[in-house]
Amino acid sequence: MAGLRPAGEALSYKMVDDELALFDKSINEFWNKFKSTVNDTSCQMVGLREAYKDSIKAFAEKLSVKLKEEERMVEMFLEYQNQICRQNKLIQEKKENLLKLIAEVKDKNQEVEALTANIQDLKEEYARKKETISTANKANEERLKRLQKSADLYKDRLGLEIRKIYGDKLQFIFTDIDPKHPDHPFMFSLCLNEARDYEVSDSAPHLECLAEFQEKVRQTNNFSAFLANVRKAFTALVYN
Repeated sequence: MAGLRPAGEALSYKMVDDELALFDKSINEFWNKFKSTVNDTSCQMVGLREAYKDSIKAFAEKLSVKLKEEERMVEMFLEYQNQICRQNKLIQEKKENLLKLIAEVKDKNQEVEALTANIQDLKEEYARKKETISTANKANEERLKRLQKSADLYKDRLGLEIRKIYGDKLQFIFTDIDPKHPDHPFMFSLCLNEARDYEVSDSAPHLECLAEFQEKVRQTNNFSAFLANVRKAFTALVYN
């Protein structure tokens, strides 16, 4: 900005020099004319002097106007430069804001990519668990079918019904033992103790041999034979 003013002033000074050269030319012309008319009357001298004064005044006014115009041009140029500086500052601020926004968008994209990867991992894990659960369900269904088949077999051949009662116990109920009263129940309860061994209790009617049967099933783990022996014992009570 400071370097622009001397350029404007140099332009003004050049114009002043041109005007001064023109003025010198006018003076020379006037002087030549004056010498040629030195013998004219005094009135002519007065007229020339007045013309000279008018010429000087007109030149001064014209020069003043030119200088004012140059000053206005310099001021306009400086104002234009200030506007450019303000615009450049605004552009820089917008550029910084844009770079900040781009960085934020980049961070968001990275978060989205990470979230997408996590979702994909969860989907894969869910698919694996779903497959595992499906396999387990199929196995349980098969097991339930076998258990139901066994329960139906026990019920049809042995007249046996199994119920879950209090204390995580199973109640085994036999029917079709007493020919006179086929619906009369003969029952006992069974559970697993802390040692994970069979524990038999609450037989009705009471069986003296139940403790012996319990010990034998613990040794052999042959539960079908245990149930058959219990039914035979209840049957023996009826016929004895």
